[in-house]
Amino acid sequence: MAPSMSRLSPQTCAVAVSASVSSYWFLFTLHNIQRIRARNKEKGTFVIHEDAKKKSTAAVDGVFFRRVQKLLKVAVPGFFTRETGFLFLVAFILVLRSGCDLWLIRNGTLIESTIIGRDIPGFIRHIREYLISMPIIAMVNNLLKMGLDELKLLFRLRISKYLYDLYLTEFTYYKMANLDSRIANADQLLTEDVQKFSDSLVDLYSNLSKPVLDIFIYVYRLTSTLGFSVPSLMSVYLVFAGFVLTRLRRPAARLTMKEQQLEGHLRFVNSRLITHSEEVAFYRGGPCERNSINQALNSLAKHMQDFINFKFSMGFTDNILGKYFGTMVGYMSVSIPFLWQASVTSSSASQRLEQYYSSGRMMVKLAEAIGRLVLAGRELTRLSGYTARVTQLTDVLSDLHSGHYERTMVDQRDNRVRTGRVILADNVIRFEHVPLVTPNGDILVEELSFEVRSGTNVLVCGPNGCGKSSLFRILGELWPLFGGVLTKPKAEKLFYIPQRPYMTLGSLRDQVIYPDGKEDMAAKGLSDEDLTTYLGMVQLTYILDREGGWDAMADWMDVLSGGEKQRVAMARLFYHKPQFAILDECTSAVSVDVEDAIYRYCRQTGITLFTVSHRKSLWKHHDFYLHMDGRGSFTFKTIGEETEAFGS
Repeated sequence: MAPSMSRLSPQTCAVAVSASVSSYWFLFTLHNIQRIRARNKEKGTFVIHEDAKKKSTAAVDGVFFRRVQKLLKVAVPGFFTRETGFLFLVAFILVLRSGCDLWLIRNGTLIESTIIGRDIPGFIRHIREYLISMPIIAMVNNLLKMGLDELKLLFRLRISKYLYDLYLTEFTYYKMANLDSRIANADQLLTEDVQKFSDSLVDLYSNLSKPVLDIFIYVYRLTSTLGFSVPSLMSVYLVFAGFVLTRLRRPAARLTMKEQQLEGHLRFVNSRLITHSEEVAFYRGGPCERNSINQALNSLAKHMQDFINFKFSMGFTDNILGKYFGTMVGYMSVSIPFLWQASVTSSSASQRLEQYYSSGRMMVKLAEAIGRLVLAGRELTRLSGYTARVTQLTDVLSDLHSGHYERTMVDQRDNRVRTGRVILADNVIRFEHVPLVTPNGDILVEELSFEVRSGTNVLVCGPNGCGKSSLFRILGELWPLFGGVLTKPKAEKLFYIPQRPYMTLGSLRDQVIYPDGKEDMAAKGLSDEDLTTYLGMVQLTYILDREGGWDAMADWMDVLSGGEKQRVAMARLFYHKPQFAILDECTSAVSVDVEDAIYRYCRQTGITLFTVSHRKSLWKHHDFYLHMDGRGSFTFKTIGEETEAFGS
């Protein structure tokens, strides 16, 4: 009777505990989902002055799984893709890896049995089998590593290209930096965070699938040899340890997310110093910049110290519950049939020894698999942090692409709704009651109204901060239109040249035809001889000999002087031949005779100019002037004697 009771008691206990824990887990999950839904209902669709600190949260909950599902659709866009192929390949190799583990257990048991039994021929035979299997097992192990590395790379490529498609479409990159305040370090998110998310996702796939497969295999083998009581105890342990450790690991997701934010801020502060190094050097601003960088570094170091302390305490708990206690439960479970089941105790000592070696090793492997599965929760919490960061980027990019901006403001001076309307029409620019409003809500001009048709150049003037640049940003659709009607040509028929022109990475040819490529130039029916003609108009053909021809590669921002860069930009204007061009102090470093030739050629080719300049020599090339006084008023008149007196 006692043996029967010993067999039933662990099973009954396991079922009861497992059912109660599972019921509690179900109720707890249901409560979390209801709480998430209630919290989502409370959120408004758009809050313009929302504090950025209240934005995105990271936790292993229903929101996290929906985020991962959304990003997985990007990483694995279809069934017949390389990503799917590698997922199946990794799964197949994991099965082979588990088969290799089982074979190693069996072969190791046989080798030890031959040693104890003094069976020399059997020992030599099993050792030979082990030597033959070594390269096969090594190949399986390294194929698994290669498959996981390939998956990480493929996931990163897919997600990065998806994000860059959103980021580089319709000025979204500009809007994120200038119109929206939710993300200040897009470079960190687009590079390091995407890489860490991809690596963490693939590692989680491996760390979950292999232990789950091992658990099924070893539970089946142990159940068939030792009965259901042994694996049932381990299953109860799995549910209990998983529940406890998941609850304890909750802060890890938030800490991971904050770590990435602080890393991004430190990178942003450093890149800002590099970008403005000349201005900082002129102002002797080294000590001030040192303070800013030290503050960012100290904030990161303090957070990392807190994170290290948390990981230490969590690692201690993980080792106790997930590793050592799991091994102890394994030993206790495997001892049940050997100590209390009559079918085992009645066998010979050698049979019990061989069965114990085999079952004991499988039990240890089962305990290790359960431990890895429990510890995989740590990766899950870290993944939730990276997922929240990447999802925040995708959400902001989608919002900006659809014209939705959020900006944290100092006060609530302006809460306008964008009610302006843009009409596309050739050869005319017309502002009808259009307010000049910055993204921060500053009203520069209450209502701006004027009309310019092709062939009539306009000189734009006024003090700093009066709205000259704002006018062109609204005209170029970089800033939202808060009211009125703006009639203008399509974006590709407008061209903008700033005071410090942008020089792209590439050849000398690329500087003139930017943003076109060589194929676009050929499609327009233009050749290098035409580009040489454009350089001749700005007296710049000598750089062809100096730099080595159109295919020469260099860092053109450093190689070309300020005046040369401005003249290259004017040659770029001649190449594109737009209907309207905006020249923002772009000839300040060019001699008067070259400037005069440039404006005459634009008049001949029908390029209508909006010029921002304080040079009196340019008044003769313009028909109208637009003056903004910086106090909300503007004047739009024909250039004449009165204007010349005003200009002086």
